[in-house]
Amino acid sequence: MNFIEKLELAQHKNNSLLCVGLDPVLERIPDLCRQSAEPFFAFNRALIDATADLVCAYKPQIAHYAACGVEAELLSTISYVRENYPHIPVILDAKRGDIGSTAEKYALEAFERYQADAVTVNPYLGGDSLEPFLNYAEKGVVILCRTSNPGGGDLQGLEIDGEALYLKLARLAATSWNKNQNILLVVGATWPDELAKVRKIVGEIPLLVPGIGAQGGDLEAVLKAGLDGEGRGLVINSSRGIIYASSGDDFAAAARRASLELRDAINVCRKSQTV
Repeated sequence: MNFIEKLELAQHKNNSLLCVGLDPVLERIPDLCRQSAEPFFAFNRALIDATADLVCAYKPQIAHYAACGVEAELLSTISYVRENYPHIPVILDAKRGDIGSTAEKYALEAFERYQADAVTVNPYLGGDSLEPFLNYAEKGVVILCRTSNPGGGDLQGLEIDGEALYLKLARLAATSWNKNQNILLVVGATWPDELAKVRKIVGEIPLLVPGIGAQGGDLEAVLKAGLDGEGRGLVINSSRGIIYASSGDDFAAAARRASLELRDAINVCRKSQTV
C-alpha cells in the first residue's frame, strides 16, 4: 500500500480529514509527562492514544525534537504509531531541500531512519533536488507550494510570464514531477483564493493545509476551495489548538475534545459543500 492509498484509507476509516501536528515544547508539556524519562514521547503517546480514531494522519515537526537533542523520542513516537495504529500515516515535517548526495541522505533520514510515511520538502532548488524523495514510490512527498506565513508571497507570489510562481510550481508537481503519483502540496489555510487556484491546476492531488486555528484560517472557505470531487483531497493540520488544549493533567482528554470538535466541524462543512 502506498502513501496516498494509506491516507485515503485512514480518511475513510475515521471519517476524518484532520491531521494532528505533534510539535511539543518542553516548557508546555504538562508536569505529568515531564516527570518521565522521555517527556516528549510520554506526551505524544497520550495524545495519540486519545485521538487515533479521529485523525487521518499525524505530523511531527522534526525541529521540535532536534533542537532539544531528543530525536530518539521522535523515533519512538513514529514507531508507536506504526506498531499500534498502523493504518494512520505519519508525515515527517522536515522541509528538507538540497541537491545531490545531500538530498539522498535527507531521503534516507526521513524514510529509512525515521520510517515516516511522508516528508515535507522545499522545492526551491528545483526538480533534481526532489528526485531522491520522489524515487521512494511508496512514500509521500509533500512539497511546499503556497505557505501560510505572511511572508510566503515574497517569492511564491512573484509573477513569471503573467503567472505566480506558486502556480507554476503546482503545474510541475501535477505533471513532470509526479511520475510515481506520490506528491502532495502544502497550501496554507490563510489563502483560500490561492488554494482554489491550486486545486484547479492539480486535480485530485491531496493538499496539506496548515493554518487552521492559531493562524486564523477560515475552515469553510478552505473546504469550499480545496475539496476534490470525492469530498476529500485535503489534510487539514492543527497543532497548538489540539495538543495544548489543556496545560493540566487532563491534556489528553482535552486534546480529544478539541480533535472531535474540529473533525466534526470539518465534516459538517464537507457535507454542505458536497450536497
